Amino acid sequence: MKEFQLIECYFSNRGPTRRDVKLGIGDDCALVQPAENKSIAISCDTLVENVHFFPDMPPAALGYKALAVNLSDLAAMGAEPAWMTLALTLPDVDETWLSGFSEGLFEAANYYGIALIGGDTTRGPRAINITVHGQVPQGKALTRHGAKAGDWIYVTGTLGDSALGLDIIRGAQQAKAENKEFLINRHYRPTPRVLAGQALRSLASSAIDLSDGFISDISHILKAAEVGAIVDVNCIPLSLAMKDTVSEEHALGYALTGGEDYELLFTVPESQKGALETTLNHTGTKFVRVGQICAGSKLKLQLNGEPFIPPYYGFEHF
Repeated sequence: MKEFQLIECYFSNRGPTRRDVKLGIGDDCALVQPAENKSIAISCDTLVENVHFFPDMPPAALGYKALAVNLSDLAAMGAEPAWMTLALTLPDVDETWLSGFSEGLFEAANYYGIALIGGDTTRGPRAINITVHGQVPQGKALTRHGAKAGDWIYVTGTLGDSALGLDIIRGAQQAKAENKEFLINRHYRPTPRVLAGQALRSLASSAIDLSDGFISDISHILKAAEVGAIVDVNCIPLSLAMKDTVSEEHALGYALTGGEDYELLFTVPESQKGALETTLNHTGTKFVRVGQICAGSKLKLQLNGEPFIPPYYGFEHF
């Protein structure tokens, strides 16, 4: 199978049809027509075999996750997904792998309404690079730098499940059958909080998606806003599967430093706290308050009223 046959077979004319795509796959560039009074949010992520995923990861799960992790960045900005490009590097043309990968990719694309408008394919070690584009009303995008002393800190979902799921895949942890399935699925198929991000546009003072671990990611908000924070580790949300599989100490280690949760961490001023529950409940998103922004520049973790020191501080490439 040649390059253009590959594109035609697995990636052309698939996914949602959007009226704002004027010219999609098949030309030197794609042409899109942004909505009036909207800013364009753009994010790019690369997944490299043996760095971000194992060679035996189910290709449908990889296709889904490759897009989902990018959509999580759009969610953190309060943006509506619109368009994406895909650059795919492959060691060879494995049609079984391509079929599964494209199935998972377009499952996510159809669910979130994002159209594939172009990209590239090349030979080399397997890697997936996706660039997503979203739209957000001008002046309404969420950023990392708006947090102020007194704002409350919240997270969506439960934390640490993906990291524990990865350890189960690696054989470093064991779990009951029902817990194993849940935790591995949380690693393979994260849920980007797209609707929650859009709902937070008028409420949150800052937001970030949890990709590298709670401690690493909240530190980005504190640095950007030049503030500190006090976090009650007792409030960190843990799933029943997590609590049924590992000790509390290990659970908190996964939740605070594990990474790849792709939940949202956001701050809300006191004046908006009352409206938060009503607004987010409409999206079906669970969330909990875990701390408060304070003056200074340090992150203070407390467990049962005492200072808490986590085992390590999240993922870094270098």
